[in-house]
Amino acid sequence: MADVTLTAAPALSPLLARGALRSLFKRPAPDADFPRTRLVLPGVRVDLARLVAYERVCGFPTGEDALPVTYPHVLGFPLAMRLMSGRDFPLPLLGLVHTSVGIVRHTALPATGAYELAVHIAGLAPHRRGTEATVVTEARLDGDLVWESRSTYLARHRTGEAAEPRKEPPPALPVVAEWRPAADVGRRYGAASGDRNPIHLHPLTARLFGFPRAVAHGMWTVARCLAAHGTPGSAVVRAEFRAPVLLPGTVTYGADGTGRFELRGAQGRRHLTGEVRPLTG
Repeated sequence: MADVTLTAAPALSPLLARGALRSLFKRPAPDADFPRTRLVLPGVRVDLARLVAYERVCGFPTGEDALPVTYPHVLGFPLAMRLMSGRDFPLPLLGLVHTSVGIVRHTALPATGAYELAVHIAGLAPHRRGTEATVVTEARLDGDLVWESRSTYLARHRTGEAAEPRKEPPPALPVVAEWRPAADVGRRYGAASGDRNPIHLHPLTARLFGFPRAVAHGMWTVARCLAAHGTPGSAVVRAEFRAPVLLPGTVTYGADGTGRFELRGAQGRRHLTGEVRPLTG
């Protein structure tokens, strides 16, 4: 794998537009080739005003020295988008679904630190609904790995595989809180994170992609849950995105005291399931 060192974070809006255009010419397959480049961006410092906006929209306390456990994803997202919008990335950006995220935070992350970010595509894998790509993001401080994540993104297409038999959903976790995310949550999170995907911004643009209303960012839903749940200084987080949250809406946050958490909507529909545990070893 070849490293490519960048001098600045790429702008997200042109990458989204370029990726959307190139999507029309891509035919996803699990055995397709994918970029073997690792993008590296040294000397990344946090914009503290944007950090506060992020903390507020996600429910994290503001004014603390440590970054929220999900915030390095925001810092690394432009690098991931540069890879996924490229000509050599085989999955179409349009319709790509974020299906899961796994995070390992090795230590508390100072908000005033200068981080080196690195992002690469770990591989493609068949999925019963299409092809899934795994994107790895790493953050280093003074040469030490302090945070890492693995996100999976699904491109849906015909696979010839039979549908899985319908499983009985697990019982709901005890309800801890009820939240009513407002219609502007997608716009506020988009402004704080830079992720201005049109499905999250307005009902009209969301309808162009088949949604009746704007939908919340998946990473907002997991961040909102983790803000309520709390995470130790060193932690392992795993979350799976089950169904989009329509905006505005009403959801219930559940947790059972063992580290498991979830987000449910009307009729008990699961939007998100996850777990937090201390990092050991």
